[in-house]
Amino acid sequence: MSTNEVSNESGSELKRSLKPRHIGMIALGGAIGTGLFFASGNAISSSGPGGAIVSFGIMGIVVYFLMTSLGEMATKLPITGSFETYASRFVDPALGFALGWNYWFNWAITVAAELVAAGLIIKFWFPTTRTTIWSLCFLVILLLLNILSAKTFGESEFWFASIKICAIIIFLVIGVLMIFGIMGGKSPGLENWVLNDGHGHRGPFVGGMSAIMIGFFAAGFSFAGTEVIGLAAGEAENPEKEVPKAINTVFWRILIFYIGAITVIGFLIPFTDPNLLKVGAENIAFSPFTIIFQRSGIAIAASLMNAVILTSVLSCGNSGIYAGSRMLYAMAKEGKAPAFLGKVNKRGVPLNAVYLTTLVASSAFFSTLVGDGKIYMILYNASGLTTFFAWLGIAVCHYRFRKAYIAQGRKLEDLKYKALWFPLGPILAMILCTAVIFGANIWVFQAATFSWFDFITNYALIPIFILLFYVYKIKYNTKIVPLKECNFEIEEYKKGE
Repeated sequence: MSTNEVSNESGSELKRSLKPRHIGMIALGGAIGTGLFFASGNAISSSGPGGAIVSFGIMGIVVYFLMTSLGEMATKLPITGSFETYASRFVDPALGFALGWNYWFNWAITVAAELVAAGLIIKFWFPTTRTTIWSLCFLVILLLLNILSAKTFGESEFWFASIKICAIIIFLVIGVLMIFGIMGGKSPGLENWVLNDGHGHRGPFVGGMSAIMIGFFAAGFSFAGTEVIGLAAGEAENPEKEVPKAINTVFWRILIFYIGAITVIGFLIPFTDPNLLKVGAENIAFSPFTIIFQRSGIAIAASLMNAVILTSVLSCGNSGIYAGSRMLYAMAKEGKAPAFLGKVNKRGVPLNAVYLTTLVASSAFFSTLVGDGKIYMILYNASGLTTFFAWLGIAVCHYRFRKAYIAQGRKLEDLKYKALWFPLGPILAMILCTAVIFGANIWVFQAATFSWFDFITNYALIPIFILLFYVYKIKYNTKIVPLKECNFEIEEYKKGE
């Protein structure tokens, strides 16, 4: 196979046109979006600033293990299908089927969430505007960026991500100056960290373990996108060098940005502030970033920050269409999705997969029916849950990958990149991801008035995932792949082999 293309059965191909600077920024672009600029407020309001830092810190460690696990597999097998294909090769084709469709749906609805958030951001300047019109305009822009070529997508993502990184660094600097009273008036000290929430709970930790679980969920939604590196490896010019470098640099930047931002927000905004995003919210006022810049004393700062957040949200949506379409393409090549989704144009873009992903992303327009805040929370919950399914799948795949590698008499020294702390890393990830999938939305049962709407929108995806797995398993009579029969070859995996 040529190093510049990824061949498929029909002669059409994805092109290896993503350069080293694109790979790292794609991961940053996917992981820094509404999770940081909006959902961080959910974690702080639910568990207090201390609880939010604990949630994001622990989840960050787990994501690091997952990233290194994915890196080990992606450098050995830089395949567009990534962990969906790894699941089919090293665990069970039925798991690959369920993970693939789950991951595609994850990104399609994440794009929808980003579009809703973009409409909410516009309300900062135009409070009475119809967000649906803005969401439609932004969706058209994202579609155009994705149908041109992978290189165009990578280039746009590079500049999108560069803008948001600069903005976050400026935010952290200004935030620290405000904490020490150099800007924005008097220093708040530790006042917001020991605040009483009015229900007998005092910061910095409130809400107990259930609140920490909500924080885990918010952290998972926020860190989602780091695994896009695995998909991008299929179109990278030199995945063996680029993927490990991206993993080692991108993850730590993301973790520092998130922990640093939450710490600044915790000092400057009370966790009881009604403008912070909350579970079950009907409306969302502003991003915590925008609120802080409003209070900094720089007149134009809030508007500039809001504009940057808008580009950041579009960046995450841009990554979402890319990731979702590539997963559909890979599944079509393996017979797990309709064949028409595997066709690409002369520029190497799987257009039909892009169109279908965009179609589902248009669910953002339902915000006019149930309210912007409500539809955002529905999409946020669905995206978070499907992310944890994907991460659970990565952990299981890597555990089986390493076991199969040893069982077949292969030497670990031959791996271009080796994950640290095996098997502790994937095992810890499996345990925590499972706990979050079933426990993060337990607030549904603790609500004063039980709502079937909340129950279905927060838990329905669990039986759907299980159903996908067993329907495929029963239909094709699939079995767990024996360790000595696991396929480590670079050629595209075909169903039934």
